[in-house]
Amino acid sequence: MQIKTIQTSDKKEVNRFIRFPFELYKGNPYWVPPLQGEMESVMNRQTHPFYTHSNADFFTVEDNGKTLGRIAVLKNENFCKHHQAEVAFFYYFDCVDDLQVSQMLFDAASEWARSHTATLLMGPKGFLRSAGQGLLVEGFDVLPAMGIPYNLSYYARLIEAAGFEKETDHVSGYLNHHLTPKLHQAADRVLARGQFSIKKFNSRKDMISMVPIVDYVHKKAFENNPGFYPSTPEEFDLIAKNIIAIADPRMIKIIMHNGDVAGFVVAYRNINQAIQKTKGRLYPFGWMTLLNAKRTAKTADLNGLGLLPEYQGLGGNVLLYSEVEKVLASSGMVSGEIVQVDERNFRSRSDMEFMEVIWNKRHRTYKKSL
Repeated sequence: MQIKTIQTSDKKEVNRFIRFPFELYKGNPYWVPPLQGEMESVMNRQTHPFYTHSNADFFTVEDNGKTLGRIAVLKNENFCKHHQAEVAFFYYFDCVDDLQVSQMLFDAASEWARSHTATLLMGPKGFLRSAGQGLLVEGFDVLPAMGIPYNLSYYARLIEAAGFEKETDHVSGYLNHHLTPKLHQAADRVLARGQFSIKKFNSRKDMISMVPIVDYVHKKAFENNPGFYPSTPEEFDLIAKNIIAIADPRMIKIIMHNGDVAGFVVAYRNINQAIQKTKGRLYPFGWMTLLNAKRTAKTADLNGLGLLPEYQGLGGNVLLYSEVEKVLASSGMVSGEIVQVDERNFRSRSDMEFMEVIWNKRHRTYKKSL
């Protein structure tokens, strides 16, 4: 066996890195392939905005021409500056159930991290702030939310055997919209006072006009979270385009307070079953399957819920709860998934538990001193 550094300018090597999970997860009913072009974009050093400020490399373990494992390792300089720490991340870890193979991958990642002055290796954590993070450690028999990693159950054992320990967990769970009428009545009273209002969207053009404002509010709402770091304008543009591409404008709401943005609800239909059906291919006919799923899928992913601290306790929380349920009910959703709440964010967890969210997935971020 040998460790190999992927030359991202070589299409054949890039394709080998991308295709490995398709072999590993073949027949698995819960794994969702990446959309066509998504991985090529991440590995394109000329066009992806991550590489304007940071660096990354990609490794595989090969044996007689057969791929046995893969890993990416990256050092996000903006994260390091924001947290004043020398941290590298690993991502895209996939591996056969073999300790020797996984150790070779993590040895390569650790060596790369040290060579880039990192003193801590963490992960799984990706290239954009919006990327799903952590290793799935609970919820292996449930379809993932859009863009959230799914992995085989033995991965935790391989990572822990390589000397990693828990950093934090992100929990996800289902919300069956059945809030009490009293809560909606309370939300109506808050609106009647005239300070709060709800901004709705009817088109993608409407959503695009709000992108800079949502970016600002998102930063203010989450800047004190341990995993937060500021995105560059180019990175946030890419994040916004990814959301707008799959979003239904009617499932996005902005909470206003005296004309200022106070919070937001970002939801979209989970079309992962359609992506599985198309194997992630958009052409020649996959896009038709995905478009149909955007109209008919019955589960929503709530991947953006936020309320600025200064509006909490003024009735904003009640409005947030009420609007989440209205989004689900008005869109014909059977249920909605609250996606990846950091267990250290006690306020968010408390809010979700008030809404009777049933936690059923747990993703763990690991760390190792170098």
